[in-house]
Amino acid sequence: MKKIAVLLMMAVCMLALVGCSGEKKAEDNANGEKIVLKLSHVFSPDEQLYKSMEMVAERINKKTEGRVEIQCFGQNQLACYKDGLEQVVHGANFISVEDPSYLGDYVPDFKPLVGPMLYQSYDEYAQIIETPLVKDMIAKAEDKGIKVLALDYVFGFRNLMTNKEIHTPADLQGLKLRTPGSKLFIDTINAMGATATSLPFSETLSGVSQGVVDGLEGSEFTNIGTKCYEYTKNVATTKHFLGTCGVYISTEVWNKISEADRKIIAEEFAYGGKEMTKISTDSYNQVYKELQEKGVKFNDVDHEAFTKATTPVFQAMEEKEGATPGIHARLLEEIAKIRAAK
Repeated sequence: MKKIAVLLMMAVCMLALVGCSGEKKAEDNANGEKIVLKLSHVFSPDEQLYKSMEMVAERINKKTEGRVEIQCFGQNQLACYKDGLEQVVHGANFISVEDPSYLGDYVPDFKPLVGPMLYQSYDEYAQIIETPLVKDMIAKAEDKGIKVLALDYVFGFRNLMTNKEIHTPADLQGLKLRTPGSKLFIDTINAMGATATSLPFSETLSGVSQGVVDGLEGSEFTNIGTKCYEYTKNVATTKHFLGTCGVYISTEVWNKISEADRKIIAEEFAYGGKEMTKISTDSYNQVYKELQEKGVKFNDVDHEAFTKATTPVFQAMEEKEGATPGIHARLLEEIAKIRAAK
């Protein structure tokens, strides 16, 4: 009898502990616990993405009543590019803001999604990321531990900034151009006819002035925001990439945040992307004019020639880098549908 009584007492205690655990969990989900997330990107304070991240972080902090604090670090102060995504995958309290091509290390189809010479307008990209094709990529990223909060922090088309007029791929022969460390960027610049040279942005302008590189590629917003125009006076409007960043957080970290706060975070990053794209669209003409006033000249290029030159980049993605066979053709089909519906 004694033994039975002891066993009964142990069972009662275990039930009480389970009950307390359940109550604590429910309380945590209802109230949320403060979490501090470090957000990292490479942009400077004068660039719109830097400003947009600050605005989004402030709104999230306010709407969650301080339960979610996002500390923004620009200009490569913390891990960026591939290293930033690794922080996310390893489960750090970290938000990586990068070109979607870096997701290609985990889901290869993200590389062709932002591949060269694909888009003619911001709207085409905005529509394609809402298709089932891209939603499937996003789901696969989650399987790899990456929660995609946005893909559309658009900051303009990327062009070539040099001191030489560039009209065709042949004009790039012998030129060294700075690129980020992304394989997609490096392969594309090489395919276009130049020699890609990967440099941290902090070393780029000095690299141009010292002749380490002959120029770089980037948007007009980067040009004005980082004063590239002081070193490169010509822009060839290749529009070889649509300049865009995505926002990524660890699924492990995401699942620790209360449902109510996750909703706020998701909504604010989604809104921030649309807000930034509108700001970029509305301010482009003014930025273009300012660059002209600072002595920058713009010239058109043979887009068909550059499109043909960069087609092998997509072929290599499918044949050597794990992208789904035929993904380039599928993207072109989706873009054609979007254009036909206009």
